[in-house]
Amino acid sequence: MSDSTEQPYRIVLRPIANPLPIGMLALLVSTSSVAALQLGLVPTDQSQVVGRAVVALALALQLPGAYLGFQARDPAAGTGMAVLGSTWLVVGLTLAFGTPGEPAPGLGMLLLAAAAALIVPIAASIAKPVTVLVLGTSLVRFAVTGVAQLTGSAGWETAAGVLGLALGAVALYAAMAFELEDVHQRSVLPLGRTGPAHHAMEGGMREQLSGIENEAGVRQQL
Repeated sequence: MSDSTEQPYRIVLRPIANPLPIGMLALLVSTSSVAALQLGLVPTDQSQVVGRAVVALALALQLPGAYLGFQARDPAAGTGMAVLGSTWLVVGLTLAFGTPGEPAPGLGMLLLAAAAALIVPIAASIAKPVTVLVLGTSLVRFAVTGVAQLTGSAGWETAAGVLGLALGAVALYAAMAFELEDVHQRSVLPLGRTGPAHHAMEGGMREQLSGIENEAGVRQQL
């Protein structure tokens, strides 16, 4: 690649597997496990067990998935997974070390702030409807759980649990769709890709590398 006939440039790209499935599966397990606590399907005295599991999933899968998202040149995926991973890490620590069954207003405020933070990757992922659905459902789940923690309301807690199970179902579909797409190099389950997201799967190498000179890590300044 070059921007003149005088000086050629070479940019080396390193292919990696799609990191979204591992993040989505960690989200599935985390949100479903916490939802089971919120709905009373699992005894409250198991909060610490669930909390430790959520911490492990965030550290082992979601946060590494966020790092790989940035490595794959997808800042929206990296940002979304980073917000999800760090938020679930705090949720897990609170469950692991907090008082079982007691509302935590501090956690409630953090969840509301995390819900607001998800607006950024949602806006940047508009060409990938399934990703928007996962992040959008996570936003609502965080917001409702935040209100439940702030108010101590059983009704809000139940609503958060139901949303948690719904988010788990959405995350499972997304993980399956992205995994099959990466393995078969084509969409097997509908993902609704449009615009640049569609060209990323259907376009040739010239389209993949178009504008790479302006990407972070290549250009001189962020």
